[in-house]
Amino acid sequence: MSRGGTHEVTRPRERALLVGIELGRTKEGYEGLEGSLAELAQLCRTAGVTVVGQSSQRRAVPDVRTFVGKGKVEEIRQLVAELEADVVVFDDPLAPAQQRNLEKDIGLGPGGDPTVKVIDRSQLILDIFAQRAHSLEGKLQVELAQLEYLTPRLTRHWTHLSRIKAGVAMRGPGETQLEVDRRRVRERIAMLRKRLTEVSRTRRLHRDERAEVPFPTVALVGYTNAGKSTLMRRLTGADVLIDDMLFATLDPTVRRIDLPRAGTALLSDTVGFIHKLPHQLVEAFKSTLEEVRTADLLLHVVDASNDARASHMAVVRDVLAEIGAAERPTLLVLNKIDRLEGAAREAAILEAQRDDGVAVSAAEDLGIAALRGRIDELLDGRMTRAEFRVPFERGEVLARLHRHGSVLECRQDDHATHVTALVTPKLAGQIRKALGGVC
Repeated sequence: MSRGGTHEVTRPRERALLVGIELGRTKEGYEGLEGSLAELAQLCRTAGVTVVGQSSQRRAVPDVRTFVGKGKVEEIRQLVAELEADVVVFDDPLAPAQQRNLEKDIGLGPGGDPTVKVIDRSQLILDIFAQRAHSLEGKLQVELAQLEYLTPRLTRHWTHLSRIKAGVAMRGPGETQLEVDRRRVRERIAMLRKRLTEVSRTRRLHRDERAEVPFPTVALVGYTNAGKSTLMRRLTGADVLIDDMLFATLDPTVRRIDLPRAGTALLSDTVGFIHKLPHQLVEAFKSTLEEVRTADLLLHVVDASNDARASHMAVVRDVLAEIGAAERPTLLVLNKIDRLEGAAREAAILEAQRDDGVAVSAAEDLGIAALRGRIDELLDGRMTRAEFRVPFERGEVLARLHRHGSVLECRQDDHATHVTALVTPKLAGQIRKALGGVC
């Protein structure tokens, strides 16, 4: 009891047991089960859950009924009791029936309710997104992804959600499932999609407005926790959230960056990618990731100090392909070289150079000048030589060319000014459109 006679209720941190299986056909280049479980543990910490143990199994194929074998289920049941775990988190996607069977086999209470929650990596990531989304669009996207994930699992949640009041994987729409039926959930999903369409239309209008500005756009992409937000602050001075945990940034941020030759550009930070990212999230966040698909240049930020960086880069390439951005011009940025020493740092620098990239430390301001130079060079390389015939009464067009392009030559006749300038393809198109296609 606190002073004044009031009670302060603090929900204890949940205790999680992690479970993973190695199928003998793990994705080539990935760091294996040990690395995947280490990442799962970091996801749990990000969600506010304490990891108390882990269990693993090697199988040719997953068990249809419980994903892991019968003996492993018994081992999990004993570990849960011994470690006093509240939740069992599987590293791979579980079918709804597998979740129900696992909860039943691990233990039921006197009322027939499961004594322990069983969730998978997808549900854990969805919960983290529910905690981190702050904008209206982000909240709508996360709720839509959660509901679509939970729809085939509604029967399971109806049976025992009354006992589980809160905790990991129970935020957002999960807390209201007792009060709705399948029909109302479908109606909610339809309503969310409609609202997201409206919000996406507004975002598209904003994007179109930015397209009217002749500035090239640069988007930061990369595996979660690669240091994109720190790099954005270093390049632009933007006051963005920087935190050493997964998915610290969900809502996209756009800031201005000034370059010596290419002039002004717009730099946007986006949500980080991750191994086994739930498909529902990729679908829900496609409108947000449109910033990536339409960018003039992508900065692929990689944590050079992570031993699994090769697999992380592969994951990013896969997601970029899924959203239709695989062909965008991309500059590799190996970040966090301050965490490497001696030969390891030299190897990272050579690796970046070999891939025509840049090695930097956003935290220590190492290599940032070289990175700005490469961005400037790549964007400036997009400048094209164009000629325009600008009528005397269209002085604002001439001013725009001087302000946003590099005017090489001006000559006048009796009716107009003939301008030769270096401009971006975007600006050239805008000028031609403003002049009615006559240049």
